[in-house]
Amino acid sequence: MIYPSVDVLKTKLDSKYSLVSLASKRARRMQEGSPALLPEYQSVKNVGKALEEVAAGVLMKEKQDESKVYEDEV
Repeated sequence: MIYPSVDVLKTKLDSKYSLVSLASKRARRMQEGSPALLPEYQSVKNVGKALEEVAAGVLMKEKQDESKVYEDEV
């Protein structure tokens, strides 16, 4: 069985794309030495740890500033 389940993760974010993007960015930061957000993890790999953080509600998607123009929108 996979932890956390996809059903739990889908309730935390609006799309699978957002989930993959958020988890991959967090996993990269963890690989670079960013501190843990949870006291303990079930997963050994950083992507699994990032998904556990999403399921626990400590890692959430940031809202974009509507007035700001991002590089990928130009």
